[in-house]
Amino acid sequence: MTALSTELSTALFGTAQENDAEPATRRCRAIFLSDIHLGTRGCQAELLLDFLKHHDSDYLYLVGDIVDGWRLKRSWFWAQSHNDVVQKILRKARKGTKVIYVPGNHDEAGRDYCGLNFGGVQVMREAIHEGAAGRRYLVLHGDEFDGVVRYAKWLALLGDWAYNMALRANHWFNLARRALGLPYWSLSAWLKHKVKNAVEYIGNYEKAVAEEARKRGVDGVICGHIHHAEIRDFDGVLYCNDGDWVESCTGLVEHFDGRLEIVHWQTPYASRLPAPLLAAAE
Repeated sequence: MTALSTELSTALFGTAQENDAEPATRRCRAIFLSDIHLGTRGCQAELLLDFLKHHDSDYLYLVGDIVDGWRLKRSWFWAQSHNDVVQKILRKARKGTKVIYVPGNHDEAGRDYCGLNFGGVQVMREAIHEGAAGRRYLVLHGDEFDGVVRYAKWLALLGDWAYNMALRANHWFNLARRALGLPYWSLSAWLKHKVKNAVEYIGNYEKAVAEEARKRGVDGVICGHIHHAEIRDFDGVLYCNDGDWVESCTGLVEHFDGRLEIVHWQTPYASRLPAPLLAAAE
């Protein structure tokens, strides 16, 4: 990913002040994150922490697969950075951010607690987000529109195993890139989008979720599940997928004018600052 220009950096994040210890925080009305997969080695927790450090919002939606219960059942992995992500989210809730957690299929145990509030985090099976421009969005993880997950869970588990093998290769691949001073790049995502069947699956999934939003009488839908960030109009219904924090490292933000934007966060914020701003921020 190329470095942001000085003009774009200033427009998005404001001008760094000479006495600031850190770059300015970008204020949004709402942030939507999904498919973080805490508890797996493929989780890009450090990049997510950097994103959360430099973004604040009135609403924070956690749109499923935040913790990977499937993986943790097979083998335990929990890095300090994963704990830091949880603590950062809870800290935002304590400071007044309205945090809504919509469990997915990998953290489906959370669905047993819908309607409850834990440390300022409201657990819901699905939600309706009222946008600043008056548009209403159905917020759900989206696994119920995946036929493999819904009707053949054993096949989904097999696919999950193969997927984790690809992520393991992706991990070593990116260690080599980091040693060369190159930013994160998802080998697994590139392979997935080169496979014709995967592209067809994504298209069918998007249409099915958008059609559900139409049936519900809302203006759009915000979901996750397939690890493919997208904003797309389906005959008047706005389909939004916030992506993931394993392959693409993306989140969806709503600005105060109601505009929705996918934010790519594949390198730390500081490394993207132009030299004059970086010096001022240090």
